[in-house]
Amino acid sequence: MESSLSLVLILLATAVMVVVLCRILHLPAMLGYLTVGILIGPHALAWIPDTAETRHLAEFGVVFLMFSIGLEFSLQRLMAMKHTVFGLGGAQVVATMLLVMATAAVFGLDWRTGLALGGVLAMSSTAIVSKLLVERAELNLPFGQQMMGVLLFQDLAVVPLLIIIPALASNAGDLYATLGYATLKAAAVLLVLLVFGQYIMRSWFHVVARQKSSELFVLNVLLITLGLAYFTELAGLSLALGAFVAGMLISETEYRYQVEEDIKPFRDVLLGLFFVTIGMKLNLGSVVADFGWIVLALLALILFKALIVALLARAFEGDWGVALRSAIGLAQAGEFGFVLLTLADGAHLLNDSTMQITLAAMLLSMLAAPFLIQHGEAIARRLSAAEWTDRAMQIHQIAVQSMGSSGHVIICGYGRSGGTLAKFLEEENLSFIALDLDSRRVSAALEAKKKVVYGNASKREVLMAAGLMRAKALVVSYKDKHSALAILRHVKELRPDLPVVVRTNDDTHVEALKEAGAAEVVAEVLEGSVMLASQAMLMAGVPLSRVIRRVQESRARRYAVFSGYFRTAQSEAGEASEKLQSRFLSVLLKKDSAAVGKRLREIGLDALSVEVNAVRRHGVRGARPSEEMLLQAGDVLVLLGLPEALQQAEIKLQKGSNI
Repeated sequence: MESSLSLVLILLATAVMVVVLCRILHLPAMLGYLTVGILIGPHALAWIPDTAETRHLAEFGVVFLMFSIGLEFSLQRLMAMKHTVFGLGGAQVVATMLLVMATAAVFGLDWRTGLALGGVLAMSSTAIVSKLLVERAELNLPFGQQMMGVLLFQDLAVVPLLIIIPALASNAGDLYATLGYATLKAAAVLLVLLVFGQYIMRSWFHVVARQKSSELFVLNVLLITLGLAYFTELAGLSLALGAFVAGMLISETEYRYQVEEDIKPFRDVLLGLFFVTIGMKLNLGSVVADFGWIVLALLALILFKALIVALLARAFEGDWGVALRSAIGLAQAGEFGFVLLTLADGAHLLNDSTMQITLAAMLLSMLAAPFLIQHGEAIARRLSAAEWTDRAMQIHQIAVQSMGSSGHVIICGYGRSGGTLAKFLEEENLSFIALDLDSRRVSAALEAKKKVVYGNASKREVLMAAGLMRAKALVVSYKDKHSALAILRHVKELRPDLPVVVRTNDDTHVEALKEAGAAEVVAEVLEGSVMLASQAMLMAGVPLSRVIRRVQESRARRYAVFSGYFRTAQSEAGEASEKLQSRFLSVLLKKDSAAVGKRLREIGLDALSVEVNAVRRHGVRGARPSEEMLLQAGDVLVLLGLPEALQQAEIKLQKGSNI
């Protein structure tokens, strides 16, 4: 008991430290688990032995992984992307397997070994690619859709490979009979489960859900997952196949999303253990001895796999630049490759040397994947003249749309928030140009005669083409910290006086965004809490005028630019005309501005009834600055006052009239 507990503590402590390090370095946690396995496995520190019990426990990680894939399985999504999934994805898997089999034959390996290795190396990492595409806001780009389509087919291809690879271990004379028998069994089991299982599953989940017990619901999910996995194993198939079917059955019910949330902790923990056991298989001594072969295998994997994807994507989609981006993103090995590699090793299809070389090359390719995807655009530009042409055409289209616009608002992102903002601007007769990366959304907006163009707002040249130097304001309407920081960096360099409003989910990154130059950061959670409180107060009988005042006070505390307005608004009687309403103006002080080197009180803006609401200096916001503040070149003064007074104040700051 004490020994088992010490092993668990060693595993947990090492995993926590390494995964924390991966998070800090923005690397997938999966690589951390693999590293843990390498360090504490029998071939390194030998803290944990490679026993049958450890491997059997790790199989449950694969079970829950396949269950999650089954949950995400959608016939509607497959039909929408059928050309990419079954055309490009199917061709990629088949071509990669054939190439690997031919290469294995050249090196004198058995065709069954080549087939197993082909299935292993045909897989790419869904976890790494999807995570990076989401972080870089590239999921809806053409190459992002191509990559996800290919990855979806690879996930489906795992299912027949789970049947084929164990069958390859049979005698050569019985191989075809074994494969045929395994296929018939799989077809019969799947037919029974999918035909009769759907009705039973939905009815049973209704019964469980009516008990209104979260513990019972989770226990039922575990029972269904492990029960079907055990059933397929009894039928001579794999545990993973049954788990995949369980996920498919539940995905067609209304309980899919709740099940996905309930199963996630079990999946993540056990899947982490699976990757630890994969790392334990790597023998560092063999890596050193076969380092040359490993490097050769790594280069062959990345280069030939990228070449296959690029050629096929070019043939299916016709765009060489997009094909190159897809090829670079899919050139690595994947987590399902490790699942199939474990099966092949258990079926004794690989000798130890081949196993170590393949495993090491796969690990290194996944370590290289984030860097390849990050620099994919630069690599594609160097290799493809078409990529340059497409980029130039995109910039030209944006420039045409923004041509003639001055004093407009640039909206980065035309989703629900960006679209709502655009409606408000239209009602105020303010011109705008919106940039979005979803081609379908852009097409729909153009059909509605909206000024929306396709472009990545985090790119310097795209912002310039959108009229950054002539714009009056810029709004980042989507929640992406990395993209927002890139936009703020470009604005700070090119137009430091331009006010930028950034949308974020909560107040976690507010300070970082303001330090980067954001004039204001709107946190959705905080805004939602204000409206929630206002509705609650109204329902509780608080007078409407008091509720409005509370909301105004809350926003005045949160947003510096509102503080002066609300204070002024409370003292005004009746409705002032539009020309007599206060507004804001941002003024950039240049080296030759008259106000540079003077204190705020020396300028005398009070005489014009203009208030300096805030000062942005080198990206740092200072609300309600002191009258003794010494102004410097590069300062951006946010002025509050009437239109005519603001014009006089700007002249006074720049030219020094009557200072």
